[in-house]
Amino acid sequence: MQSRTSVYGLKCPSGSGRSHRLFSFLFTCLTRRFFCLFGQMTLPSLSHLKHRALSCVAVAVMPLFFGGWFQWLTGPQSTFDTQGPVAKSQLDVFYVTLWVTGITFAIVASIMAYATLKFKARKTDDPHAAVPHQGHGNPLIELSLIGLSVLALVFIAVPTLKAIWYNYDVPAELKENAYEVNATGLQWWFKFEYPKEQIDGAGNLFVANELIIPAGRPVRVNLRTNDVIHSFWVPKLAGKVDMIPNRGNHLWLQADQPGYFWGQCAEYCGESHAVMRFRVIALDAPAFAAWIAHQKTSARVVAADAPPAGEIAAPYVFKNPGRNAPGYSEDFDKAPFVAWHKQQEIEAGESPALIAQGRHLFQQKNCVTCHSVRGHEGAGATAPDLTHVGARTTIAAGVLENTKENLHRWISHPNEVKPGNKMYVGVPTGGGNIMTGYINIDHETGKAIDAHITVNDDEAHALVAYLHSLK
Repeated sequence: MQSRTSVYGLKCPSGSGRSHRLFSFLFTCLTRRFFCLFGQMTLPSLSHLKHRALSCVAVAVMPLFFGGWFQWLTGPQSTFDTQGPVAKSQLDVFYVTLWVTGITFAIVASIMAYATLKFKARKTDDPHAAVPHQGHGNPLIELSLIGLSVLALVFIAVPTLKAIWYNYDVPAELKENAYEVNATGLQWWFKFEYPKEQIDGAGNLFVANELIIPAGRPVRVNLRTNDVIHSFWVPKLAGKVDMIPNRGNHLWLQADQPGYFWGQCAEYCGESHAVMRFRVIALDAPAFAAWIAHQKTSARVVAADAPPAGEIAAPYVFKNPGRNAPGYSEDFDKAPFVAWHKQQEIEAGESPALIAQGRHLFQQKNCVTCHSVRGHEGAGATAPDLTHVGARTTIAAGVLENTKENLHRWISHPNEVKPGNKMYVGVPTGGGNIMTGYINIDHETGKAIDAHITVNDDEAHALVAYLHSLK
């Protein structure tokens, strides 16, 4: 026989296969409890209600006292942990709005609760009592409420308008010192262009998915897109601004101190929108100048017959973790800025022969068709520039930490990391044509026909060695 539990006079069925009955039971319980509190039925004692009210208030205010301990307030994409003047001004507007609306809510809720408890039906015959005298309003009270409402809106409007004006563009007094960057959104990665940094014979400096900026200096970011609507968002530095086809847009941001910041596309843009991420790394002036100078150089060359710098490291063992597996180590999560500095160093234990094999495969597998490695083979413009990819902390547009195992995973199983990515399904080139990726696709059905590029485990090891050598 099944056990049953009685709550508020109802019998609760237990046992497997009763989920629909359990849902109905819970709904009935909540409904009865609601009418018991606010309807025409007899209520529990006032002391009992006070105890419950105090418990609810205590739970509600706990985040205000202990909010710093919660990840949603201090995490890498928290808008409450601001690190720049633009994000700070936006947070100030939020707090003003929160206080005004919170006080308004508290006053209205208190009056409603008082009226509910004061005039509740206390006896079974109360619902049939005569209707009390009905008032028809008080002009003084009504005008006062209108005035207070307008005043509340003014309290919100003034800082909001000031913030809109301040956040729209770099303030006039700061423009002389502002640095300019162009950001372009593509499915599903970000391209960053430095128009002031010219490379002989190659034009402007381009990097992918990791925007390096000078700390303590305003940066104007011109926003563009090559396909659909994207949205550029660095929560700790500035609010989100859309990247719209055929329309120029911009924002400005500033990192008060050197640091490592998470960015995200904040507008649905297709299949892999949720994994379209980027990073912003702020460096002090000398470090930023050194980084720019290095980025202008051609890709590092490791000759096949060069003697190893030290003992060659044992090859890693790759095991595919599968779709949706985490892409970051605990050490990286704790100190990403430290990891970025370490990533700039040449790795110990390089194998020149394996690197040379990887460079050959990079051509053989048609990677050079889409990617560019300045000074090496390849002048593609439809995919990220890989000239110094080994120095980046992330790959696959911020989805994976740039370790050998993760790069192997990205090369071998790109569609498991970012579903529908162009490296796997191909890149549209206009006129209905597609530059084929890992698979051949039937353009009429949209289904894969066969494999166009295959990479076995040994080839992936060589490609990883080559790409990680590009510091």
